[in-house]
Amino acid sequence: MTQPAGRRPRKRVNYGTGREALLEAAVRVVARGGLRRLTYRAVAEEAGVTHGLVVHHFGSRDALIEEALAHAVRHSLSSSALEPGTGKAADFSVGLTDMVDSGPDLQAFQYELLLEARRRPELLAHLRALYDEYFGATRRELTQMLPGPVGEGLSRMVFATLEGLVLHQLVFGEREVIEEALDELRSVLRLLAQERDGEA
Repeated sequence: MTQPAGRRPRKRVNYGTGREALLEAAVRVVARGGLRRLTYRAVAEEAGVTHGLVVHHFGSRDALIEEALAHAVRHSLSSSALEPGTGKAADFSVGLTDMVDSGPDLQAFQYELLLEARRRPELLAHLRALYDEYFGATRRELTQMLPGPVGEGLSRMVFATLEGLVLHQLVFGEREVIEEALDELRSVLRLLAQERDGEA
């Protein structure tokens, strides 16, 4: 049997990896076409499955969006070294540029949802909860790195810096500039640690 022109052949998705493949397909659809392009059919076509399988796994478009966002945040946290757990400034976010290079769609997806939340406030609760994971990871690592208490303002400022660098690399490339900026951020954190040590 031949495929109609312009259609991709369906891929067989193994049980257990199917849900993950559908989440990755949803991320790609949104990253490339915005949230308005996210339909069961678009995800199914991207994943090479029937749209009924997408409906079966998620039940609603909102559930698909929520799970795709959680998927994106999990992968970003695990690949960015945002929280290496060493307490050393030299290790902080060492994988950030690799994360952007290896998964630009994951990052674009998150930015698309952030912008869409301005038009669809019902997305804010999901975004806020998931971004709290980023804020928490940043604060925990800074707490290990810096003597004394780490306030919410400092951890948010550091995370906002990282998020801006990710967006810059996503849009403009310039990996070398981003690496240089990350080195500067680590230097600032080392200086802050030394200053706080001197005050103690």
